[in-house]
Amino acid sequence: MLFEPGRHETLSVGSWDPAVAEAQVHSIVADLERKLDGESVWPIHPLDADIESAASHKSLYLGAAGAMWAMWYLARQGAVQLEVEPAQLIERVHDNYLLAPDTGEVVPSYYLGEVGILLILWRMTGSAAAADRLHQLIRENIPNPTNEALWAAPGTMVGALHMLDWTGEDRWRGLYLENVEQLWDTWLPSPHADCYLWTQDLYGSVVQLLGAGHGFAGNVYPLLRGATLLPADRRETLYQRCLQTLRVSALTDDDCVNWPPGVGPSRPGRTAVLVQWCHGAPGIITATADFPRGWSAGMDELLLQAGATTWQAGPLSKGYGLCHGTAGNGYAFLKLHARTGDPTWLERARAFAMHAIDQRERMRQEHGMGRYSLWTGDAGLAVYLWHCLEGGGGMPGLDIL
Repeated sequence: MLFEPGRHETLSVGSWDPAVAEAQVHSIVADLERKLDGESVWPIHPLDADIESAASHKSLYLGAAGAMWAMWYLARQGAVQLEVEPAQLIERVHDNYLLAPDTGEVVPSYYLGEVGILLILWRMTGSAAAADRLHQLIRENIPNPTNEALWAAPGTMVGALHMLDWTGEDRWRGLYLENVEQLWDTWLPSPHADCYLWTQDLYGSVVQLLGAGHGFAGNVYPLLRGATLLPADRRETLYQRCLQTLRVSALTDDDCVNWPPGVGPSRPGRTAVLVQWCHGAPGIITATADFPRGWSAGMDELLLQAGATTWQAGPLSKGYGLCHGTAGNGYAFLKLHARTGDPTWLERARAFAMHAIDQRERMRQEHGMGRYSLWTGDAGLAVYLWHCLEGGGGMPGLDIL
């Protein structure tokens, strides 16, 4: 079985309605503006309260920085007009993070720590001090032993790529390539499968994971995204290893494919076969979408089969967010639409968008509040809806920032 039906919902029958999607974007942003307090943070949703122990969340993934970026991005895209100015508030978010870090201590982490916040700060303000601090933190995080995107170099090195894209400065190219050497040195033959994998020392377990949140897919994402910066022979090896790993670790059923959370020993209680961004087919698609089309017919087919699994499984019952929700799975369809030009994938993304709107309304009725975060809640959904309206777009806070 490639997915567990109980983790998914039957897709809503409502057809794509751009007016409804646009109204939802405006509704979400208006609610974000209303609920932003004087300390530049939002109320913590009950479903996010047990993720971290902080009194407020400031991170790109879960907190104020990510939500402010979504508002800022949507305004710059012409999707909404704002009454608040995120660029005037983002430094306060960083200050608040240093005083009371989300995870109990100041950490580099792209998703849950200072690097993600500083990237948004620089993007909005162009602060030279923020750029220098970013460079220092990304370099210091290179040897992080978790060897995955949430905490370690595969995440924070994405910051170096963003800064290189925005500034063109050689120091960011050099920093990115330093991170590449770390990833290459720790990308080794697996004792559990005929492929190359990274070993994660994560939350008390030593494991080899495959997903976009903590494992192989999240690690190859910055390598594929920056592939043109690599020597030609290393680039070819990158492509070969990606294809080999995804082939040998795949679970297949007719024309569908999915991947387990990892190979070999698993983290306690983490053996479910999932179809979501952080573990499973959708995250494999979004992480490897920069793999060159046509380099391997086998790779092209694997991604299409992963999309078929994501569609067959249906929207996630967990909710509508990016990390483990319906919008995150919908981005797999947007990536396949961009990769192939097939309008079927855009139709599927838009179908998931309408279902996600229904899920948000149900959740608001159940909890009496919005979910004010980029990767688990409303801010990410607003960006996803806008991308469905526009006909495409990258993962918020990852592909685009």
